[in-house]
Amino acid sequence: VPWVTWQSDPTMSDYEEGSSDRQLKIVVVGDTGIGKTNICTRFVYDQFNRQHVKTSGADFYVKIAQGIGTDVTVKISDVGGQELTGKMMENYLYGAHALVFVYDITNYLSFENLEEWHSVVLSKTNDPIEHMALVGNKADLEYMRAIKHEKHQKFSQQNHMSAHIVSAKTGEGVSLCFQKIIAEILGIRLTKRDQEQQQPMVVAEIIRCPNVSRVKEAVTSSKGAQSGVCSVQ
Repeated sequence: VPWVTWQSDPTMSDYEEGSSDRQLKIVVVGDTGIGKTNICTRFVYDQFNRQHVKTSGADFYVKIAQGIGTDVTVKISDVGGQELTGKMMENYLYGAHALVFVYDITNYLSFENLEEWHSVVLSKTNDPIEHMALVGNKADLEYMRAIKHEKHQKFSQQNHMSAHIVSAKTGEGVSLCFQKIIAEILGIRLTKRDQEQQQPMVVAEIIRCPNVSRVKEAVTSSKGAQSGVCSVQ
């Protein structure tokens, strides 16, 4: 039995009435177009949108954790990338228990900009933050990685963050990332079994190339000998 079960998207009336014993607020920040919204929707609804829709201001998601001795309402604030210099940042950060700094592992600038995100966000946070996390998204594009694992780890250690690599597209690591953050705040120890149950089965997407079947045999001659060379066009 997993340590926690989830009720996605409860009615706001339930949330406002304080139906759970405890409420946690997690704020997700980072550049535009790096997949913050898809990380949130993957965790809350297990959904992924292939079309990029720019977040204006902030979007909010609610999920209730049950079965851990107490019901916990988790409110996630997905802050739009343009809000780095916006006037509403303090409002979005108000009451936050955890900050999640996201970047795209294939986009070096999105990683570099985290220095500014970190500085600005902390300057506008009045309440003590119980947990900070560094999340590299698009693990499914590992072959296009622009930021070395060492840089990822170094940044997280220097800024006292937990470190995570996820894929909003496949779901890899997303639920486990949030579970670890929530468990850390609540002082709950995740067992190996708990962590394994949060890992989705990743199904590889097969991309069909129309030219794969077009194979040419190139015949070369060297000192009177011939050899067949097969090449894919």
